[in-house]
Amino acid sequence: MFIRFVVLTFLLMASSLAAQSEALRPVTHEEAWLMNRLGSPVVGPDGRRAVVSVTEPSYEEDGDVSDLWLITVDGSQSPRRLTATPSAESGVDWRPDGGAIAFSAKRSEEEDARAQVFVMDMTGPGEAVRITDFPTGAANPRWSPDGARIAFESEVWPDAEGAEANAEREKQDEEDGLNVSRYEHFPVRDFDKWRGEKHKRLFVQAAAAGAEPADLMFGTELVSGPGYEGALEAAWTPDGEALVISATENLHQAAHSVVREHLYRVPADGGEPQRITEGDDFNCTGARFSPDGEALYCSYEPINDWVYNHDEIARVEWGGDAVDGELEVLTADFDRSVAGFDVSPDGETLYLAAADEGRVRLFSLPADGGEVRVLGGDSRGVYGGVQAGDGAVVATWESSATPVEVVRVDPSGGQRSPLSEFNAERLEGLDRPAFREFWFTSGKGRRIHNWLALPPAFDEAKEYPLVLFIHGGPFSSSLDADHVRWSPHLLASKGYVVLLTDYTGSVGYGAAFSRNIEGDPLATPGEELVEAADAAIERFDFIDAERQAATGASYGGHLVNWLLATTDRFDALVGHAGLIDLEGQWATSDVIYHRERMNGAAPWGEGGVWEEQSPSTYAENFSTPTMLTIGEGDYRVPLNQTLAAWSYLQRMQVPSRLLVFHDANHWIMNGKEARYFWDEVHAWLAEYLQPQA
Repeated sequence: MFIRFVVLTFLLMASSLAAQSEALRPVTHEEAWLMNRLGSPVVGPDGRRAVVSVTEPSYEEDGDVSDLWLITVDGSQSPRRLTATPSAESGVDWRPDGGAIAFSAKRSEEEDARAQVFVMDMTGPGEAVRITDFPTGAANPRWSPDGARIAFESEVWPDAEGAEANAEREKQDEEDGLNVSRYEHFPVRDFDKWRGEKHKRLFVQAAAAGAEPADLMFGTELVSGPGYEGALEAAWTPDGEALVISATENLHQAAHSVVREHLYRVPADGGEPQRITEGDDFNCTGARFSPDGEALYCSYEPINDWVYNHDEIARVEWGGDAVDGELEVLTADFDRSVAGFDVSPDGETLYLAAADEGRVRLFSLPADGGEVRVLGGDSRGVYGGVQAGDGAVVATWESSATPVEVVRVDPSGGQRSPLSEFNAERLEGLDRPAFREFWFTSGKGRRIHNWLALPPAFDEAKEYPLVLFIHGGPFSSSLDADHVRWSPHLLASKGYVVLLTDYTGSVGYGAAFSRNIEGDPLATPGEELVEAADAAIERFDFIDAERQAATGASYGGHLVNWLLATTDRFDALVGHAGLIDLEGQWATSDVIYHRERMNGAAPWGEGGVWEEQSPSTYAENFSTPTMLTIGEGDYRVPLNQTLAAWSYLQRMQVPSRLLVFHDANHWIMNGKEARYFWDEVHAWLAEYLQPQA
């Protein structure tokens, strides 16, 4: 099977080269949207098998198909579908002996049905068996070390203990007929939802249908406090006597303080959770134990004067029922942010992924600390979902030229081998060339990384309009990959050269580069975007300097509005979910305190950055034709920011268009609406760039 995949890869490359003389298919919204989407692989205890969730998207309501597939880590067998139901599965966990998996899924067709925990035998054929029937749902199952019990989490009512009480509380809430929210503390919203009364708690039951779950945290001081919020991410202690969860106790201070997240030990038979990581100068979440149970690892983030800090890996000795000593940050000298990690089966090595100069690469380091080593230092593309398998690292991988698949990576040399071909058929014959890469030095002396996405049937001898594709964040980056929502290839498909620039604030270039945006949120990034366009025009003769546009979403939308305010060089702009006024964004977003810290002061008093770098301050300069789009349910960049930008444009009599997606949040994730969005984007750009046939 492994050989077959290698041959397949060669044939795909050969067919791609042969097709250069034939008409390749340009990327359409259908080509981008209907690519299969893969979750993170979950490797079994023996390291030889992995389960991955694969979603087959559709444009029809409830038309998506999402199922679990079994993959062999050595590639000796073809991937095999494990489930075949309309609803998606999530939170897969292997029983420690490898004989079964647990997952959460919604199997009932009732409209108000909640996801429950199912168990599937992995030793032979058979259907998954539902083992929970909890009124508020059951998610993220976790097997106990002996495989006899399962822990799960549920969003429950603070004043209701157990299944029966929560069922009664659900019924009461429905019968009350009230649609009112009451608050005494910030935050009141979260991304696209108003925060409700429920909170997340941990439950444990025997791993069998009909077992009674125990509510481990009801009535404890931790969950009764005004600032409790549980991410949970539960991990059983090696002795099976407790679970370690992630939680915060000061969410109610989020309007004026950094929220601190720590690890807590919760007894498996219930009782007061005990905080096991002490300190106010760091966050520690996502506990995982070494295979021998003698060490605990967590994702670690320092808390200091900077808004931006790398995500690190920390380690501490485990004394059986508590940590034994101080946390040691293993990646303190690694100037990249860890995007996920796993411990090798022998406990000797940590494998991790990190953004690095427009890629996401794989790295390794000794499990007790030492030098971080890159696996495949010249690799392109983006790794994700890192898991340690039997003699290999298992992950997803994609690039600007290749859709996502599951791969195995040789830890010694970094060689990558495909383990799946879920998108191979759709890729064949598709005009999706790899991005080109270049750097330039900005006016402030910073090296700035860039990608170019080229149009279909690209001809070096022709000239094409230039369109900037500005990434969000700002603590993000333009990666060597396509994207289902914001596809550079789809933007380029109508005859544009698309420029993706990692402006100051982007990640993958060291902490200092990211932190340089603090106190300077829009001005310098905006300057660098213009400099990037100039550098591209100077270097590449196929770019037509007389036809330029810029697009961006979220923080990229902020920067589109900044370009609207500070330059008239562009023929057209397209901005999604962008702010127009820094104070207005601060006052109405679901997260605010970090914005205050980013700008160096509270918004009242002297205007400073709040006024100087708000696009609305320069509304009299607005002149570039601009299309604005927004999701009405967006609470991260609330609707009023886009409405205000639209009002300024209309007041200044600038040609403009406004699209409000009434059912969307920060992103447009309904297939038909996403296709409509792209049709409108291409129509707007065509009107002002007039691409040549």
